[in-house]
Amino acid sequence: MIRTEQEYQEATKRLHAERERMEQQRGELLKAGLSDSEIKRALDPVLSFHLQLQEEVDSYVRIKRGDFREVENLAALGRLLIGLRIYLGMSQRQLARQLGIDESQVSRDERNEYRGVSLERAQLIIDALGARLVTRVEVHPPEPMELASA
Repeated sequence: MIRTEQEYQEATKRLHAERERMEQQRGELLKAGLSDSEIKRALDPVLSFHLQLQEEVDSYVRIKRGDFREVENLAALGRLLIGLRIYLGMSQRQLARQLGIDESQVSRDERNEYRGVSLERAQLIIDALGARLVTRVEVHPPEPMELASA
């Protein structure tokens, strides 16, 4: 996940460079006489990385616009917290100050996408960001298991 404007700029430069490199490789493979399927097989790993990086760039752009996806499970809460900070244009340093903690702690937490953060801590971060959490929790339990007859 891209967390800063600098990371975004570096990612877009890398995307451009990777795109040019793929085209150059494609041309070299064509000159070497490889078939379309052989070229595809040779370029698939590079293309896979390229598509993943493109998705990260697109996600950062969506977040900057305030286009947040619905959180489907609590595991996605960390990405939402990071996205809120990015959308608000707040640096990790500013968030750390708001929370009264060291910037390195915010950096570590974001690098781990806030895995293992308590709900109380998540709420403190939401409050520090000046956001309001509107929740609707729906639980769809599986059918109860039938008791085995003895």
